[in-house]
Amino acid sequence: MRIVPRQERGALILALSGEFDIDNVGLLGTALENAAREGLAPVVVELSAVSFADSTTVNMLLHGQSLLGPRMRLAAPSPFMERLIRVLGLDSAVPVFATVAEAIDPALPA
Repeated sequence: MRIVPRQERGALILALSGEFDIDNVGLLGTALENAAREGLAPVVVELSAVSFADSTTVNMLLHGQSLLGPRMRLAAPSPFMERLIRVLGLDSAVPVFATVAEAIDPALPA
């Protein structure tokens, strides 16, 4: 499990990789809480390298949505995350984009 923050075109990108579960999802919560305190820029959670996530991870993403509102976006879900998002209907609560570029500025073509 790893979270790598970076700035890209005025947005904070949180690139997640590995497996997220009850034992380590607190780090994601801390990253989202810090992002909520640190400004008004979009916060994009990149999911392309996430190989596993459990219900505590989904709950943490929903918590992030409650903290950040429309500033929070999910991007580039891995096949595992794409299935999880679809099955749980997570995309009805948090916007999901195919790429980080689209998530940063949905109005611009990728």
